Amino acid sequence: MVIESRGVLNGGLARTARLLAVILLAIVCAPAAGLGKSSSDDDDDDAKQTSQLPNIYLDWSTIYTSVPAGSFTVGFRSSLALLPTSSLSMQSLALNLPLTVDVTDRLTVYGGINASTTLVSGSTWTPLAVDSWNVGFQADVIQQNGGLIPTVTVQTTLTQSIGSTITTTSSANIVELDYAMDKDETRGILAGVKYTTVSVDSSLIKIEPAIIGFVGGYHQWPNNWKLTGRAGIQSFGGAQLAGLVQFKPFTLPILRLDLDRMDDNDNRLFGLTAEVAWTPDPTFQMTLRTPLYAVRH
Repeated sequence: MVIESRGVLNGGLARTARLLAVILLAIVCAPAAGLGKSSSDDDDDDAKQTSQLPNIYLDWSTIYTSVPAGSFTVGFRSSLALLPTSSLSMQSLALNLPLTVDVTDRLTVYGGINASTTLVSGSTWTPLAVDSWNVGFQADVIQQNGGLIPTVTVQTTLTQSIGSTITTTSSANIVELDYAMDKDETRGILAGVKYTTVSVDSSLIKIEPAIIGFVGGYHQWPNNWKLTGRAGIQSFGGAQLAGLVQFKPFTLPILRLDLDRMDDNDNRLFGLTAEVAWTPDPTFQMTLRTPLYAVRH
């Protein structure tokens, strides 16, 4: 389905975004409400209260992307919130800063901003500026727990551009199956799908949905380094800008590799992601994740 304007879809996305933001704020603030104890409370009570807090951290990501001329940024991570230059190649460096709360070992919520600077071929780097906000959640709706049914994880992220003359709002939805090959879940196989839609507040711009189907696997060594690989096919329905510029539909391969350093409780300490997507020419993306923990268990 072609999305021509914000309309009903964008209104629904906006309402969902506000709801997710309220949930995120409530989760962050609720544990803190219980911290208002008198000075006579002993250290054991303080330690117990701290242990009851969920993981809270700024999941800082630094993202470098190289987009060839005539290509549309799709991929595993891209939310399609910003439209690339069509006639010239482009590079971008972005900082994504979502405040993240691991409510339980099955549910994570997050929300934050994205700032970026871009370099269009033949020009200079633009000033770093906030260009979008995002909010979302990730949940394990089914856990394997040593059984035969794989863990099923769903993730939804809403992203809206900021400061541009044309506002885009995207919804990226992922369902992933994870079948662990051992009881410690250090080895396993993956399969999943990502579906992205975009709403634009201009009747001159039409963007079709993008879908990625993928398979993969992972291995975590005793020293807590973890390698994950995903390979698949992405299909983009195409886009038309003001009736003048067209991005043709394509169905082409995509590859992503993740190298993560975990702690003994499977909290990420460091992450490096390399992704290449044919759109139809290769688009490259490198992501460095350096979570900044306020509370970590």
